[in-house]
Amino acid sequence: MKKLILSLLFSLIFFPIVSNAEVKPIIDGNSDAKIKLVVFESLTCSHCANFHKNIYPELKKDFIDNGLISIEYKNFPLDIAAFNASKIAHCKNDGNSDVLHYLYENQRQWVKGSSIEDANKNIKDLIEKSEFGINVDECLADKSVEDHILEDRINGVKKFKVEATPTLIINGEKFENPSNYKKLKKYLEKLI
Repeated sequence: MKKLILSLLFSLIFFPIVSNAEVKPIIDGNSDAKIKLVVFESLTCSHCANFHKNIYPELKKDFIDNGLISIEYKNFPLDIAAFNASKIAHCKNDGNSDVLHYLYENQRQWVKGSSIEDANKNIKDLIEKSEFGINVDECLADKSVEDHILEDRINGVKKFKVEATPTLIINGEKFENPSNYKKLKKYLEKLI
């Protein structure tokens, strides 16, 4: 799987993507907020799921709902299952984070099996039980979303030297401990 992702990234570097369809980024919060958070994440990453389950609700309550920050979720898939899940999270192309949060909340239900086919079947079953009205097969075949995801990953490496997930960028600067909400909150309060 790593070879496949590396070959896709290599081809993007030497053969840039030309896409007619614009894929909207997934963003929570006030787009005009003074503080901009960017989170590079992989949908199969347990630490990223922990961020969504434990850190995000506190951020939402303390900062997002008050219009103080926005969070943009950037794709940094670490494997093919995460790559495919990212396609599904972007499938509606409405910038809404509901599908993304749903996939993290239910990560244990779909991130299992011995092959990518198992993971794809699990995520398809999960999405079909939801009320999102998403056609998983169409999502997985969407090349413009695929290109967007790979561009996020390449830009994360080039611009911010992202090596692991989640990586949190606050107003253009890397924040070193995204799993410690007390430190994150204190840092954000200094920026307000």
